Amino acid sequence: MAGAANKLTPPDAVAAVSAGQPVLAQCFEQWRDAARQLLAHDIAPHAVQWISRPGDGDLLAGIDDAVARPRAPCPAAGAVQLPRRLVDLLQTAARFRADARWALLYRVVWRWRRGERDVMSAADPDGARLHAMVKAVQREQHDMHAYVRFRERPEAAEAPRFVAWYEPVHDVLAQVAPHFAARMGGATWMIATPEATVMWDGAALHSLPPRMRGAADVDDAGEALWLTYYRSIFNPARLNRRLLHSHIPARFWKNLPEGAVVPAMLAQAAAGARRTGQAPGVAERPGSVVRIAAGGAGPRRGGGDGDGALAQCRRCELWRHATQAVDGAGPATAPIMLVGEQPGDQEDLAGLPFVGPAGAVLERALALAGLARDAVYITNAVKHFKWEPRGKRRLHKTPAQQEVDACRVWLEREIERGQPAVVVALGATALKAVLGDAGATLKQALGRPLRHQGRWVLALYHPSYVLRLPDAAARQQALDVIVAGLARARQLRDGRDGRDG
Repeated sequence: MAGAANKLTPPDAVAAVSAGQPVLAQCFEQWRDAARQLLAHDIAPHAVQWISRPGDGDLLAGIDDAVARPRAPCPAAGAVQLPRRLVDLLQTAARFRADARWALLYRVVWRWRRGERDVMSAADPDGARLHAMVKAVQREQHDMHAYVRFRERPEAAEAPRFVAWYEPVHDVLAQVAPHFAARMGGATWMIATPEATVMWDGAALHSLPPRMRGAADVDDAGEALWLTYYRSIFNPARLNRRLLHSHIPARFWKNLPEGAVVPAMLAQAAAGARRTGQAPGVAERPGSVVRIAAGGAGPRRGGGDGDGALAQCRRCELWRHATQAVDGAGPATAPIMLVGEQPGDQEDLAGLPFVGPAGAVLERALALAGLARDAVYITNAVKHFKWEPRGKRRLHKTPAQQEVDACRVWLEREIERGQPAVVVALGATALKAVLGDAGATLKQALGRPLRHQGRWVLALYHPSYVLRLPDAAARQQALDVIVAGLARARQLRDGRDGRDG
């Protein structure tokens, strides 16, 4: 690359304009030198026609300079003093692939030189175009960091050991290459694009002409293992096509190893894998139709215990979008049972109740009330996570009454099996599930023990209510109510009357 500077020496830009010829710019340095000549002769932007032929010039000029040595100082003749911020914007925008880029850059510098400082603002028409180009280039650099996939050459006898193919939308290879040099250490690698190639020999970067035609030019023996792993972690029950496309735009799929198997997995999910992805073996069980408490009927695959195991429950539609059913946890015959509303995002993934932020609040309240978590049984009125997407997050959505009714059979079984002396209902949904239609509201029953079907029922705030309150004083007050209620539950467990202080 020692001859790059001579190669990029521009023709006399002023003479070209005088002869009615366009000015050639194939990279930022070539444009910069031509712009200096034009500005020195006070040639207006409308008098200059710029042309560029991406791929004809050395688009990787500057890699060795950036890594190995500083660039030689620019000639002083015709130099224009620009703020560092504007120079950075111009250099970044120069990587945007569009013939009009050079004309815009020259117009921006021309206006700045004439005192129009607002040309750097995104509120200015030229400034807005400049910032949009910069943003697009920066996004392309970010995408290249994320979506370059190196393939290991089988039994490579010489460098490079790792090879990647990438198709950038803009000229960002030279700027991204140092990132991979820092990340890969002494391992040798090469990134090929349709326009140019860059190679790292373990100590320095080298620019090369195009070397490959596509990702298929390199075989990777380890890729089959990666694809096997990728297939094994795919959960069709949690497929979200919109989120998938927003995370990985379709243009990257053809060059990603996993891009070869994603379409088939999506098709399998649509063809039925999504319906049975939560419970392995469910599809092989004999099916039956059961009536649910909400009054509807739905197909479901039964197990050997009459109504089937909880993991196979299809009594409402919540199972379709949950990772798994979340059963209760703790000693099944514990004298105190805590009933929440439904699993949250972390509970849905872990398969255990109250392990997220609300669970941390509950553990603190139990400790303050003198109760050990492993001495109580904790469950939920609804066993599947009901949620709605909000960007990249799954946000809790209150279950409908028919979903609570459909799931009541599981709660009744837990109560019948454990015969707790005290049932603590955490929140309005849990209280409704425990008491049924004849029960009181949360406001009426809060902190007041009630007798129901031969046992005490105590209604308290749900721990998540504490997290939603806006200020520390209100949160502490709500926590105190929960702690006092759990202490009362301990007294009731020990045989003290519910009216005792």
